[in-house]
Amino acid sequence: MKKKLNFQLTSIAILSILLTMTLILIVYYDLFRQQVMEELKTVARMLSNVENLSEYSVRDYDTEVDNMRITLLDKEGNVIYDTDADASFLDNHAGRPEIAAAYEHGEGEAIRMSDTLSENTFYYAICLNDGGILRVAKEARSIFSVLGSMVPSLIVITFTLTILCAVIARFLTKSLIQPIEDMANDIEHMGEVKTYTELEPFINTINSQHEDIIKSAKLRQEFTANVSHELKTPLTAISGYAELIANGMANGEDTVRFAGEIHRNSTRLLTLINDILRLSELDSQTSERPLEDLDLYEAASTCISMLELSATKHNVTFHLYGQRTFIQGDPQMLEEILYNLCDNAIRYNVDGGKVDISIKENEEHVILMVQDTGIGISEKDQQRIFERFYRVDKSRSKKTGGTGLGLAIVKHIAEQMNAKLQLDSTLGKGTTITIFFPQK
Repeated sequence: MKKKLNFQLTSIAILSILLTMTLILIVYYDLFRQQVMEELKTVARMLSNVENLSEYSVRDYDTEVDNMRITLLDKEGNVIYDTDADASFLDNHAGRPEIAAAYEHGEGEAIRMSDTLSENTFYYAICLNDGGILRVAKEARSIFSVLGSMVPSLIVITFTLTILCAVIARFLTKSLIQPIEDMANDIEHMGEVKTYTELEPFINTINSQHEDIIKSAKLRQEFTANVSHELKTPLTAISGYAELIANGMANGEDTVRFAGEIHRNSTRLLTLINDILRLSELDSQTSERPLEDLDLYEAASTCISMLELSATKHNVTFHLYGQRTFIQGDPQMLEEILYNLCDNAIRYNVDGGKVDISIKENEEHVILMVQDTGIGISEKDQQRIFERFYRVDKSRSKKTGGTGLGLAIVKHIAEQMNAKLQLDSTLGKGTTITIFFPQK
């Protein structure tokens, strides 16, 4: 990158030098051309003021001093006198551009290039009072001649400036790249690197991404450790009870009890594996699933029917309030949200408690509210309740078969459905979780 940037800066500098010199040469030659032409006009107007201008009065002007050629023509364009040639040998000049312009407009000018391209001849013609034409001409160096004489100097100047630009470009490249290299060498302390203002948004973005990567890595590490721990617990129980039965160390009643424990832990293990797989699927899901019009009230009613047996077992009653209200979403995701919220409301409720499900809407949102009369959540735990494997009451969760992943799944799905979560809870009185779905 250094070499490329250095080369580009040097190339830009050289190109700028060449363009600048070319423009200066063009401007200089244009000024030179104007100066020569003004000189011709001055001489021509001075001579035109001479009364009865003739070859004799022209001879009084020393043309050799200014290297000028003066020509007198009659009304028809025939040469009467020329300081550089015998007029009798010169053809009619009426067709020359500067002569024709003088006949028509009173004055005319022209520039003709020599065959060798080394000199240009400048012409200025003015109409006299008697209808004749006075023409003044002067040879001067052409732009090509000027350029040719300047080539050695241009080469030296260009070479010197190129070396200077290469040194400056190297310095600039180093000053541009150095902060980036410093950050790459010590990404943990990028904020301490001295840099320029334009690089600050880049540093902030990299810092943010780096923090996100570290956070994600930490979460993955914690998740892996939690998964290992959560899987190990039921597997250890299953293995232990099975070993007791296999070694004949259990009588009839113990065998039934051990088999029940094996079944309970197996069920918990399957539930845990299913929740882990579902979270993994949600994490890796990149493409948007097709949305459907879903009746939130009907979905809640179906969920209550599914959990009716579990609610009866825990002596918890359901109440559904609201009316048919539609949202756009994925049926499976909506079912998972309702199931996990209602299942948690049952597991963490008190004996004889209740769960109220309310559905309503306003101009911006369709609102789902699941309220229980359970054990509640302390303010400290409310900050982490949606983390994976986090449980408010671990002993109660394991006893009821909870995996600690239900609310994590709810949060993940809500984010994918562009819905907002709100938690309100009082320890010992109950919990209310509200989800604000966007209006379709």
